[in-house]
Amino acid sequence: MPTREASGALPGEQASWTLAACARVMRPVVRLALALGVKHPQLQRLLRDLLLDEAQSVWFADKGTAPSISQLSVTTGLNRKVITSSVRETRAPVLDREMSAAAKVLTLWLQMSTNDPALQNLAIAGDAPSFENIARLASRGNVHHRAILDELVRLNMASEEDGRAQLNATAFVPSSDLKGMLGFLGDNTGDHLLAAVANTLGAQPALLERSVFVSGISAADCERIHQLARERWGGLHHELTQEMRRAFDAEKSDTAGRIRVGIYAYYAVAAPRIAPVAAPSKRVRRKT
Repeated sequence: MPTREASGALPGEQASWTLAACARVMRPVVRLALALGVKHPQLQRLLRDLLLDEAQSVWFADKGTAPSISQLSVTTGLNRKVITSSVRETRAPVLDREMSAAAKVLTLWLQMSTNDPALQNLAIAGDAPSFENIARLASRGNVHHRAILDELVRLNMASEEDGRAQLNATAFVPSSDLKGMLGFLGDNTGDHLLAAVANTLGAQPALLERSVFVSGISAADCERIHQLARERWGGLHHELTQEMRRAFDAEKSDTAGRIRVGIYAYYAVAAPRIAPVAAPSKRVRRKT
């Protein structure tokens, strides 16, 4: 006879609730995949690899040892042959989650120019204040300032003329760079979901993960509230950036802790539900 979990729900009920939540989380991902031409076999392979990676991480965290093929099979529901084949495959490298040098430099440049608007236009090279100096501080000298400025110019976040660099952006949002935007989507949404999942699984202390919402208002009111959130975020963004910068400068280069703080807003006019695609009718053959 099935037993109830700690939550008071039967195992089957928990699975149903979990799948319903996963469906809501995955629908925007599926929309993105379809829009950019990703097909079912690719998504299927990705889900298989993620199941195996997470299962191995969970086993190692709980037991301190790597799981066997049989243990992975029991945990994921994948058969042993599939797991063995997957483990032998050469996988594509995962993109580095660390903020790019261009993002670091632009963040520091924005912070400094907020305190002193004159710094929006800087000499490219030379002593402080200069773009070279800001680039050296933000990247800790790991990337040449010329390469960073070229990247910011390519993304239309800065321009250069007569040996000077002009700030053209209010945030590092590489809208003209699909790869960069996809990287932001993965990092920002991934960390948001990690916070929500950690809280759902009982993380202590609980992480900040809140929202406020309403339905049944006009699109104009939605946009008004959207702009209010943008304005309030601007001040908080500046304060958080200063705190993160102070913490970063005070620590050694090998310190491993990381934090991401974000805000989001989404609104839409509810669309009518689309009728499901009708299955082709089956023809009944009659014997003559």
